[in-house]
This record gives sequence, C-alpha cells and structure tokens, in this order.
Amino acid sequence: MTELASGPGPLRQCVELARKDLRAETRAGEALLVIAPFGAVALLLVPLAVGADTPLLRELGPGLYWVVVLLVGMLVTLRASTVDGPAQLELLRLCGITPATRLAGRALANAVLLLGVQAVLAPVAVMLYDPDLSGWAWLLPVALLVAGGLGVLGALADALAQGLAGRTTLGPLLVAPLAVPLLLGATQVLTAARYDRGPWPWLVLMLTADLVAALATVLVAAHLEEA
Repeated sequence: MTELASGPGPLRQCVELARKDLRAETRAGEALLVIAPFGAVALLLVPLAVGADTPLLRELGPGLYWVVVLLVGMLVTLRASTVDGPAQLELLRLCGITPATRLAGRALANAVLLLGVQAVLAPVAVMLYDPDLSGWAWLLPVALLVAGGLGVLGALADALAQGLAGRTTLGPLLVAPLAVPLLLGATQVLTAARYDRGPWPWLVLMLTADLVAALATVLVAAHLEEA
C-alpha cells in the first residue's frame, strides 16, 4: 500500500515520459519520415558539389556524416519541444513530475530518435562515400554517446528557450557550440582506430561532455521551471 500510495519512482516516470514522446512521434512520423530523408539529401548534395573524386569523398565521408547527424539531430530534438503545450506541462506538475524527471524523459526520447536517424543515414553515407570502415566496431559506443549527448542538449536548450518567440532560432544556437566535443570525438575515433591508435581519449571526451550536459540539466531544471 505504501508503494502504491507513493507512486512510481523517478526512473519509471522518466521511462513513461519517454514512451509518451515516442508514441507521439510514431503517430506523427516527422523524425524518420521527413527529417531523416532531409539528412540523406544533404549527404547526397556533397558528392554532387565535389564531383567524382573518390579519394577525397572517402576522406570527407565520416566527418560529413557526423556534421549532418548533428544538424539533423538539432531538428529532431527541438521538434520534440512542440509535444507538450502549457496544459500538458501543468498536468505533469499536478501529477508530481519534477522538472528534472521531465527533462530526463525528453532527453531519453530524443536519444532513441537520434539512434534511429543515425541508423537511417549510415547506409546512405556508406553507399555515397565508401569510407574506410577500419575500426567500425567503435561506431556503436560513438553512436550511443552522440545520441545521448545531443538528446540531453536538446532537452536543455528546449527548457532554456521555453516560451520565447525565437525558440526555433535560439535552440540551434545553444546546441551547436555545446555539441562541438561530440562532433570532434566522433570524427576522431575512427581516425584513431584506422591508424591503430587507441580511441579512448576521444571516447572519454565525449563521455565527459555527456555527463557535464546531464549534470547541468539536473542542476538548472528546477530554476528553469520557476522562471
């Protein structure tokens, strides 16, 4: 009876909020049916501009892939901010959902969507650029760290820009500079693996960036809610 009266814990609340956002995205289909194809077109435009310079495309491919993932990821995470309006937010407050838990649920949903976007764009990048995939096994932790970091940064930027008229412009301006360590680490991990160097420093850099973003989100969540 005590457990029933106290309600679900923060972890369960976070998972349920993420499921709510993912169900809304499943019905809308905007991330995987509109934004991901836009990213694929962006990957296609570069070979058209550079020409049939295969060695150059192979060198540029991994970096361009992660740049497109970053840009598309910002669209995905900030698009999710339209899921909850003022009435939905007030209902969550009445249900006892803390601001930190709400942002954690949004970040988790963002990360899942970004993993799906990466999975859609990866075969396109391989077909267009034919990159050297030496050390491809490192792509799994890199994909998780990039998705997690961008998911948290997107949730934080959404909270910071909540209620502002220029939120769609301000959001990318907030996320892009903070995502530089993720972009730098993602591009350098495969390069290090290709030359038989340990990619651990870059993975540590990305993990540190994720943890700092998560800690900042937790610390400012309550203050943003009051504001």
